[in-house]
Amino acid sequence: MATVRQVCHHVRSKNAGPYWVTLDLFFDGPETFEKYGQSPALGPDTIQRLFGADPALVKRFAVPSLNVVKISYARAAPQGGEVERDMHCGQQYVRLLDVQLD
Repeated sequence: MATVRQVCHHVRSKNAGPYWVTLDLFFDGPETFEKYGQSPALGPDTIQRLFGADPALVKRFAVPSLNVVKISYARAAPQGGEVERDMHCGQQYVRLLDVQLD
């Protein structure tokens, strides 16, 4: 099985406002996008397990013209809260790199 790091040439995470985080997965090309872009391993259950997100609030957007999948989820606490460890969410993507895709 391939992992996210093996089939994406770039993966990033970022704020999508004070209440949301977005993960961007840039697949290596149309073939890998078609093969792995709709993988159930990139679904709400995985996002819940990795990030503690409510699966009902996970949104997934495919952008075939760019070979990109965007996944957004609601933050557990608003940006800048007392227990904030990554205010801009720039390091959150790392948890996704070793996810095995079907």
